[in-house]
Amino acid sequence: MAAGGSSSGQPQFIARAGNESFSHAPLIENPETGQIVVPDKKSWKNLFAYMGPGFLVSIAYIDPGNFETDLQSGAQYKYGLLWIILVASCAALIIQSLAANLGVVTGKHLAEHCKAEYPKVQNFILWVLAEIAIVACDIPEVIGTAFALNMLFSIPVWCGVLLTGLSTLFLLALQQYGIRKLEFLIAFLVLTIAICFFLELGYAKPDVGEVFYGLFVPQLKGSGATGLAISLLGAMVMPHNLFLHSALVLSRKIPRSVSGIKEACRFYMIESGFALMVAFLINVSVISVSGAVCNSPDLNKEDQMSCNDLDLNKASFLLRNVLGKWSSKLFAIALLASGQSSTITGTYAGQYVMQGFLDLKLTPWVRNFLTRCLAIVPSLIVAIIGGSSGAGKLIIIASMILSFELPFALVPLLKFTSSRTKMGTHVNSTAITVLTWIIGFLIMAINIYYLMTRFIHVLLHNDLQLVAVVFIGILGFSGMAIYLAGIAYLVFRKTKESTHLLALTTEESQQLSNTPSKRSGYGLPNEDLTSRTTSDDVN
Repeated sequence: MAAGGSSSGQPQFIARAGNESFSHAPLIENPETGQIVVPDKKSWKNLFAYMGPGFLVSIAYIDPGNFETDLQSGAQYKYGLLWIILVASCAALIIQSLAANLGVVTGKHLAEHCKAEYPKVQNFILWVLAEIAIVACDIPEVIGTAFALNMLFSIPVWCGVLLTGLSTLFLLALQQYGIRKLEFLIAFLVLTIAICFFLELGYAKPDVGEVFYGLFVPQLKGSGATGLAISLLGAMVMPHNLFLHSALVLSRKIPRSVSGIKEACRFYMIESGFALMVAFLINVSVISVSGAVCNSPDLNKEDQMSCNDLDLNKASFLLRNVLGKWSSKLFAIALLASGQSSTITGTYAGQYVMQGFLDLKLTPWVRNFLTRCLAIVPSLIVAIIGGSSGAGKLIIIASMILSFELPFALVPLLKFTSSRTKMGTHVNSTAITVLTWIIGFLIMAINIYYLMTRFIHVLLHNDLQLVAVVFIGILGFSGMAIYLAGIAYLVFRKTKESTHLLALTTEESQQLSNTPSKRSGYGLPNEDLTSRTTSDDVN
């Protein structure tokens, strides 16, 4: 497309020639933006302008799905799976920082890059997988909200599942106040949850030595522990979060100089590190409280029965020391807040995924309603048939689905951020590239190992006839072969589409970036956080 115009009427990239210093000039002409403007000067105070996206992303690390897996991990294996939380949190910080860098450097989020990079069929498959991941993420929010309503108003779980559709109204009420106020509200909810469990941690008094041993000594005792470990991993590093974080950073209007982009990447990493550290401490606290209380020698029979089949609907007794008779109500409020906060981030992620892959935009309430309907159907069926126990197991299954789907978002992210074609001088260093690929391959190896061992176990221990076992085996191994082939395609496919970088990458340009100019250059303008339009590259 020529630089002179666009049939779509969207703002285009502007190329500047000659000796004019363009390091501080805007590359897209759009006087009205809905972004938060970062001052065009170096200062540690700029960190406050970048605070927000990390806390929105961190909600996914302390949603009802995390609480469910944390509670079961502590109840069944005490502190034995804490190391999974530590490893997953460290991996999450690195991966989320890469997602933020992709958006900051290129001005496009991950879904848009996938659309530009892959052919139509592969792009469609990636979109379907991303949507399934978002629905799988929304299932714990649905069930967690239903449990909260059950604790607050004694509403049956299946009725609570139906009522969760009303959360759309809550979401709309929040959006009208703007992204900044929404970020502050979610940060407040995160800190409230943290304080509650930190106080209970003081009462539970878990053995410090055992906690540290669980944190730093990897151990998996039995196939049940492996399944929970995968659930913890899926609940911690979610595929939709990678799409979300790469898009949320576009809510800031940053200086487009080399130093401005480096500062943005650095501050986003600091902000993400702080938010994820809080989420990490909350998860450690939940597992430690659950492990200490459920493995206490003087536990009464009623609480012991709750620990044997622990889910979100029975977990309020863990907070009894702090909250007394109000433990059930206040735990329900915290759970409700967690579920609704996660719904907000899931809606944003769904909006970006649909807009990026399909160039299709829906109003937020329509997008939220569609995702919620898809999540309500399996949740309602399981809640009616299996009750609260079945609904709790569905949360674990949803977390495992997220873990299995992670490579289809993680591999493109690693490929794009490791590609000089897309990132220019801001490409990952060799050390980061090696480390992130090791993390990615470890996650994929754990998933494949568990999938293979469980499937073989099911084939060998069942009452089906031999013909049926052979038929199921052929279908199952064919599915695994397709799964591996899809991952291999993403890993070995060479990155072809170049990015028209919104940053200066040559040595001459970096020298120009230090030249004073009356113009100030900022990033890709957005209409608002949920209605950003895609700008076409200039060839």
